[in-house]
Amino acid sequence: MLKTMLIVGLGGFIGAIARMLLIGVVTRLLPHHINFGTLFVNIIGSFLIALLFSYAQSRGLSTHVKSFVSTGILGALTTFSTFSYENLLLLQGGLYISFLLNITLNVVCCLFAAWIGFMIFK
Repeated sequence: MLKTMLIVGLGGFIGAIARMLLIGVVTRLLPHHINFGTLFVNIIGSFLIALLFSYAQSRGLSTHVKSFVSTGILGALTTFSTFSYENLLLLQGGLYISFLLNITLNVVCCLFAAWIGFMIFK
């Protein structure tokens, strides 16, 4: 368990730094009211997590490698990648109601929670 925690922690360190650097570069290249840097890391993370798990299903990967990349690097780069992959699995499984419910609950509840958090100190 300790080994897995250290592996995930190292991946998280790398992912968090990558997030900071990528968002900074994209924001300098595309300054706008919409944060294209965040959009970029969310798109890249979604692509990479699907690529990783697709590869893992077809060729196999060790648990440590999957944890390092998915939970560590991509988890710190963006949690949106996990959200995207989980919704893709729901779609592929034909669970359309669960797919719509998952998206709606995540977006609405998270926006509401952010609003509550913002309002506490306003």
